[in-house]
Amino acid sequence: MTVELSRTEARRIAVRAQLLDRHRPADLYETVSRLTFLQYDQTAAVAPNADLVAWSRLGSSYRPAELAEGLADRTYVELRGLIRPMDDIPLFRADMAAWSAPDSQFGMPAAQHWVEANDRFRRDVLALLDVDGPVPQSSIPDTAQVPWDSSGWNNNRNVGMMLECLIVRGEVAVADRDGRERLFDLGRRVYPDEVVPHEEALRIRAERLLRSLGLVRKVSPAVGEPAVIEGVRGTWRVDPSFLDGPFEGRTALLSPLDRLIFDRKRMADLFAFDYNLEMYKPAAKRRWGYYALPILSGDRLIGKLDATADRKQGVLRVDAIHEDTPFDAATSTAVHAEIHDLARWLHLGLDLPA
Repeated sequence: MTVELSRTEARRIAVRAQLLDRHRPADLYETVSRLTFLQYDQTAAVAPNADLVAWSRLGSSYRPAELAEGLADRTYVELRGLIRPMDDIPLFRADMAAWSAPDSQFGMPAAQHWVEANDRFRRDVLALLDVDGPVPQSSIPDTAQVPWDSSGWNNNRNVGMMLECLIVRGEVAVADRDGRERLFDLGRRVYPDEVVPHEEALRIRAERLLRSLGLVRKVSPAVGEPAVIEGVRGTWRVDPSFLDGPFEGRTALLSPLDRLIFDRKRMADLFAFDYNLEMYKPAAKRRWGYYALPILSGDRLIGKLDATADRKQGVLRVDAIHEDTPFDAATSTAVHAEIHDLARWLHLGLDLPA
């Protein structure tokens, strides 16, 4: 039977699934596990994305050192730009093994054929890591017989492309970081040995994806229940565990890369929210700011915070609070409380507009 949802109900499911209602998660591990990953992005106009996403859920009790410590002791691991619980890696090992089969493409044109054409280069990389790993990319010589040919950024970036291909295959892993620089080692020295069979792993990952988002347009295999949302075209899948229970919302400031709003079409369908990350636009064409933070209030996205962490001056500088519709007194108080909490968490003073 197809579940019928109003937009309000759909929004509330999405907010609860993303741990942005009043019931905060207990700790960082619960946060990462429930969300399934934190996206690694070091843009620090306010704070790096992974830290900002964790703060939005946990508040100023969250210490960024917790994530760094968890990566160092391998509670978490970085896989293709996403920070995941190490316990989840067995769900990806069967895929990694399958990528080394003939004609797999890694999501990149002719990547498998390029790796095969550079087998000596591949073996050079693995031999170096076996002896010296973990090492930064800058310590790995380029011995490619066939250069990576691309019209874009990666043209002739042979070492970086080989490492990415070997990460997809599970032969190489990100073992740690030295500041912003990744340190690479053999996958077998980083990952657990356990392998969840492919079909079972796909089902578990689909269930966890749906659990983390609450409702999605497509998920394979099809888990959860089919659903339609009033006023929104198409059929969705919903996690039935979110269909019961009261909703208790709160106010939150979100990273521009937060999963609640990362899929801009889903954001528009559910929240009717007009937003884009404007850091790549010329300053004169920005409406909300270089790294404006979407503002969540209950089950609605209501505005954007244009703020910058000025660490040299020791302040969180707020240039504007953009209100999509004028805030009432209670909403304004709640938004300002979150801004103060953000400054406190960043260990910065607060410079608010007059």
